[in-house]
Amino acid sequence: MTWRTTLAARLPATRRARVLTAVAAVLLVLAAAVVARGSDGGAASPVRSSEQRIEVPEAPGSAARIALDTTVFWPQAGRPAPAVLLGHGFGGSKASVRSDAEELARRGYVVLTWSARGFGLSGGRIALDQPDYEVADARVLVDWLAARPEVRLDRPGDPRVGAAGVSYGGALALLLAAYDPRIDAVAPQWTWNDLAASLFPNASGGGPETGVFKKMWAGVFFSAGAGSIGGAPAPGVPEGGATASVCGRFTPEVCAIYDEVARTGRATLAAVDLMRRASPATVADRLKVPALMIQGKNDSLFPLGEADRTAQAVSRNGFPVEVAWTSGGHDGGRSQTDWVRERTAAWFDRWLMSDAGAQATEARRQGAAAGPVPAGPFLVTRFGGVDSGTRERVIRIADGPVYPGIDGTVRRELALEGGTQTVVNPPGGAPPSVSTLPGLGFLADLAELGDGLSAGALSVDMPGQSAFFTSQPLDKAVRITGGPTVRVRVSGADDMVLFAKLYDMGPSGSTVLPNRITAPVRVEGARDGREIEIRLPVIDREIDAGHRLRLVLTTTDLGFATPPAPSAFQVALASPVTLPSVPGVKLPPPSYPWWTWGLPAGAAVLAALLVATGRRKVKSRAPLAELRDVPLRIDGLTKRYKGGKLAVDDVSFQVDRGQVLGLLGPNGAGKTTTLRMLMGLIHPDEGVIRIFGHAVTPGAPVLSRLGSFVEGPGFLPHLSGRDNLDLYWQATGRPREDAHFEEALVIAGLGEALDRKVRTYSQGMRQRLAIAQAMLGLPDLLVLDEPTNGLDPPQIRAMRDVLIKYARDGRTVVVSSHLLAEVEQTCTHVVVMHRGGVVATGPVGDITGDGNTLAVGTPVPAKAVEVLEGRPGIASVVPEGEGVIVYLAGAEASEVVAELVGAGVPVDRVTAKRRLEDAFLTLIGEQS
Repeated sequence: MTWRTTLAARLPATRRARVLTAVAAVLLVLAAAVVARGSDGGAASPVRSSEQRIEVPEAPGSAARIALDTTVFWPQAGRPAPAVLLGHGFGGSKASVRSDAEELARRGYVVLTWSARGFGLSGGRIALDQPDYEVADARVLVDWLAARPEVRLDRPGDPRVGAAGVSYGGALALLLAAYDPRIDAVAPQWTWNDLAASLFPNASGGGPETGVFKKMWAGVFFSAGAGSIGGAPAPGVPEGGATASVCGRFTPEVCAIYDEVARTGRATLAAVDLMRRASPATVADRLKVPALMIQGKNDSLFPLGEADRTAQAVSRNGFPVEVAWTSGGHDGGRSQTDWVRERTAAWFDRWLMSDAGAQATEARRQGAAAGPVPAGPFLVTRFGGVDSGTRERVIRIADGPVYPGIDGTVRRELALEGGTQTVVNPPGGAPPSVSTLPGLGFLADLAELGDGLSAGALSVDMPGQSAFFTSQPLDKAVRITGGPTVRVRVSGADDMVLFAKLYDMGPSGSTVLPNRITAPVRVEGARDGREIEIRLPVIDREIDAGHRLRLVLTTTDLGFATPPAPSAFQVALASPVTLPSVPGVKLPPPSYPWWTWGLPAGAAVLAALLVATGRRKVKSRAPLAELRDVPLRIDGLTKRYKGGKLAVDDVSFQVDRGQVLGLLGPNGAGKTTTLRMLMGLIHPDEGVIRIFGHAVTPGAPVLSRLGSFVEGPGFLPHLSGRDNLDLYWQATGRPREDAHFEEALVIAGLGEALDRKVRTYSQGMRQRLAIAQAMLGLPDLLVLDEPTNGLDPPQIRAMRDVLIKYARDGRTVVVSSHLLAEVEQTCTHVVVMHRGGVVATGPVGDITGDGNTLAVGTPVPAKAVEVLEGRPGIASVVPEGEGVIVYLAGAEASEVVAELVGAGVPVDRVTAKRRLEDAFLTLIGEQS
């Protein structure tokens, strides 16, 4: 039942019509104003740009030159402006960042984009962001900007300039800031701190030389650079030859290192040295620049911990840093492009466009404000969703004043059960378990749930290779923000690799791997046993009450290289899992559209109308004292529609405390009409409905003890779920303390979804919000029409648990549903309606348990049919699975067994068989 139908239930028909007409008129006026307001504006203004070929040295100390292909975007301002260097991701070119560059130019910046060496139409070979190659190239670009009169200078040769980029370009921005003090602010996105540790991670604390090789991601990188990029031949790359065809546009050094690592699956000292030279971690003490660190939560290539290490370094150096964990990443997911653009521009506005910001940076560099500064603010994408109108991702960001790091500010221990388990590394590491599909994140996006959370449907843990450790159900919801840790005891092999994953396990057994990320760890010298600490993937996720956490340790993963030799070893937990959280990170209050500013006053008017109407005296039958403890009693209820058609015909039944009653019937049976009369929405022609002894009429005070929804949920889409509930309760005119918001929300299990705008909700989420609304005030009688519409099987199971618990606490639930199997599991009693009348009522067991059907298990069903068919007292015998179904017509079960055994037919089981569906079809069939 929607809040609108609840309001209508409180008003007599004539006044209800007038009020709803007035409300509709107001909404139409507002809607027209919104359309008119939305029609303002137009296409973005064009941006002037120019192409440039800027020459740089081909190699350190070389006289040979190569040309970088660049585009410069000019602002409209007539005076010198700050500049931004905008780098692209690996495999891209300057064209990849054109729209971002145009947006910054519109905001008043000179923006220089370029194709890095080896990419697009630029010359040279790819050296992976080496200081003597890509970083040196970017320094030449800064020199070029310093010579342009359109660019604002802080001093001769020193332009006011920031650097930004995604992934490959983001690391370059950080390295450029470390090697060139003229960079005044950086805003890298989805990038690395230590490239060696990223491609050879080792959670047990060893160096990258003993790490676990990310073979899939490395292969994706190498394939992207091996050959022509952007349709152009690689300038300077020799024609023909095996080496040229394999190495493509990579330098010989990079190609040789990859070739060796790919064959062995182990890092070499040369590989580690190469990647460390291209890592901000190596020059962390030089990162003296305000930094906006934006990292994607769906990123198995450069996880959230990479941004954490860079942020901590900038903070230690005494410079401002802001950290944002957003949706998306190298593993797919919808990125918050508009929000990232706005945040990046705001960051540059603060530190480049503002003289005060630039002066503060310079003062810190000169030592005037020495010492570390706290990192912050901290921003986290807590949920997204899809706008039902535009089909776009809706952004909701939680924030806190201080970035706490991946250890969080509060840590909680949670015990896991599982004992000691043996796992096997198969020969060659195949078939592997799967956490994600590196480089193919779009496939994982296809497995997303309607609420935008990754379903993790592509995660597979191979049996025999995996050990499972599971917690008890959580007594309350837990928000994990950071990297959980656990100590593990391993033994039985000298060289083993484990992949650790922490799943969110729902009450029905469904599992979700947050962000589809695993933590690899190589363990050496553990034949006689060794204890290690594993840091699990950094995540931000709320685990709902009733859910479990499951730690899985597996020996293989699709994305990584593992030891080729087969082995078996033992794993056991040596500690509880420690869960970090950050209570200080909160969701901001939802903002309201301009046209809702007058809504509180309108709500107050409507509430006043309700209160006034509630005081009107209505004709009603006197209360019956003997029914004061009976939640619902219906006697002789009849309703005729236009033309005299009977919709409800002399319906009578009673529902007692603690019962969950299922109201069943085919379409047109009269169920919904009965429920609408029960809620006072329409008048019966005959009969009476009593709630706790009081007759139901429109506006009757006893309706305050009833919570309900009929005809599906309906809410104001621009408001959050919480605000919809608040507005609904205000409209009832009842005191806020009577709402019992927290109790109702705990029972409904909505969690953080309450603070999202309803327009982002899936149908299942709207249903849960409607249940929460119906439960406000904890009504003694709850009436729900098709509450499981739009819910998937796990959500239906959760809904079942909610309703059973609600009744178990002494209240009463009436459910109208067409899902007979679910009614059978949820309801204690049923009322079956057909053609407007009641054809059966009573406990579910009485309806289904007539003993007229037997399921007999036997390995020779054909012989059983032959023996029983045509015997006295047996109506028919039908083969089904590994046995037969026997429909009785007077015979006893013992007689059936005796007949079979006497004829030499083995019987391994005999059970009564009659589902609610069978009983239902029989009942309405008899009436037909």
